[in-house]
Amino acid sequence: MPEAPVPVADQAAAVATDLAAPAGIARTHAAPTRVALVRTRTGRNAVLASLAAFAGLFGLVSAGGSGDIDRAISRALQRSGRPLDPLLRVVSWPGFPPESRLIPPAIVAGLWFVGLRLEALFQLGAWSTALLSSGLKALARRPRPAQADAVEIVAAPLRGSSFPSGHVLTYVGVYGFLAHLVEAHVDHAVFRRAGVAALAGLVGLVGPSRIHQGHHWPTDVLGSYLVGLPLLAVYIEAYRWTKARLLGRRP
Repeated sequence: MPEAPVPVADQAAAVATDLAAPAGIARTHAAPTRVALVRTRTGRNAVLASLAAFAGLFGLVSAGGSGDIDRAISRALQRSGRPLDPLLRVVSWPGFPPESRLIPPAIVAGLWFVGLRLEALFQLGAWSTALLSSGLKALARRPRPAQADAVEIVAAPLRGSSFPSGHVLTYVGVYGFLAHLVEAHVDHAVFRRAGVAALAGLVGLVGPSRIHQGHHWPTDVLGSYLVGLPLLAVYIEAYRWTKARLLGRRP
């Protein structure tokens, strides 16, 4: 009797299995599939853990449970950071209006002008972390530091909710993604490393700067990093996947 034909769905499943399974040299030397799949969970779990930590911090702040430690860290940082006051002022400068409304679109326009059109569109999307900050602030409604908290206010007092830090969340999105583009597209090694270092330094220092200037509590800054960095990682992966698909290559 002739054998029954194999259903098309089963054939497709077999092809997919063959495609996903290691072959050739990789079959001998690569890590087992089960181990490889476990390892790929690391990045995903790091993102989920960071977002879970943010949710816990949000609850703590909303309940008013971080006041004592916030005040202690703020006073200590302000005392120790006085020699760095000029630098920390400069670091915060791009995050204030009108600079905060002019620099991000200028970066987008620059990328488009040099021919990185997909990157310009994604850079524009990275600016949306400013909108995320506004939404989270509306939920938290946390008062900003004040003189009554024995915290020095370096510049004019700001209005609005303190949690999370809009400066930090915006910097993580805008300058964090720009650092990735510099790393990916600048061919000259010295310029590439200098650009990435400068942008990473801007993102890393803006948090201490906001505390030093008395505009935010430490937990405001921590919350922004906890929610901003994992979202940046996901956004970068979305960019890489989109670019690879448009070019007909594997991400």
